[in-house]
Amino acid sequence: MALSASRAMSKGVVITVPVLVLSALVAAVFLFFLFSSLSSCSCPSTSGPPVNPIANAIANANANAVSVGGTVSDSGSGGFTLSTRKDDVEWVKNQIIANGLHMHDNVLRKGINPRTRAQQLEDLRQFKGISHYEGDGSDNHTALPCPGELLVEEHHSNYGEPWAGGRDVFEFLAQASQLRPDSQVLEIGCGTLRVGLHFIRYLNPEHFHCLERDELSLMAAFRYELPAQGLLHKRPLIVKGEDMDFSKFDSATVYDLIYASAVFLHMPDKLVWIGLERLASKLRPYDGRIFVSHNIKFCSRLGGEECTKRLTSLGLEYLGKHTHDSLLFNHYEIWFEFRRSKA
Repeated sequence: MALSASRAMSKGVVITVPVLVLSALVAAVFLFFLFSSLSSCSCPSTSGPPVNPIANAIANANANAVSVGGTVSDSGSGGFTLSTRKDDVEWVKNQIIANGLHMHDNVLRKGINPRTRAQQLEDLRQFKGISHYEGDGSDNHTALPCPGELLVEEHHSNYGEPWAGGRDVFEFLAQASQLRPDSQVLEIGCGTLRVGLHFIRYLNPEHFHCLERDELSLMAAFRYELPAQGLLHKRPLIVKGEDMDFSKFDSATVYDLIYASAVFLHMPDKLVWIGLERLASKLRPYDGRIFVSHNIKFCSRLGGEECTKRLTSLGLEYLGKHTHDSLLFNHYEIWFEFRRSKA
């Protein structure tokens, strides 16, 4: 007996098959839980700082947001640039070259609609379009009553032409004032919304305000431009008024940008100063901006010292003169910048 035991010990410990299988299962379960806990670990990586893809995307968009003039523009929300970038212009030029496109004389030619605006207007008056409701059914639709002159866009040539220049004004003012979607903007004399449409589209609802005196321009804005551009839901505050009367606007609203595009040069100097006096307290201190286009003769006619003195009495400060190149035609505009220097 002792001899058998010693022989067994000399050959080593004997492990049966069931014990071996059970041990392997236990080890497998242990390794499974170990790897699971490691994969779910939220510990920071030692290879470098954590990557934030959203922050990186915004940073890359800002880095690539170069305007036509070559300066970095405010990207607004969602990484979108406010002004046309240099590479955007180069892309268009390359597409024109690649497709072999050339400038042609502006002549009337055969096509799907080769009529002039005058001919289109006559057809609208005579035929009222392809089909239309009459009699008892004339109200059986959702149409806004819109004069034919607006439907053929005659108002695009009334003033402030070319119509495409509205984009130039928007790009300059939006970039210069570091516009954001939640900014409050006031235009003095928005007319038919040649410029305003671009602000309304970019800004949050109800953040674009305007004072306009001309009824026909307002009709074009309400009956054609806002519906045609799908911007009715933006609910801009557009008020008919004269003599720089802002009494219908909320007195608590503070504006980040107030601008007058080719408006002050048509006003008596005295009325311009009345307007500035009323608007000074509505401009956001320091960061808010007033921009006036073309000239500031209302100020320069007083003389430099007198003009500065009068601006100071209103809490305003003249910051300088800017020029902005047009995107579509050989033209530039001059803008004069002011800010509110006192809280």
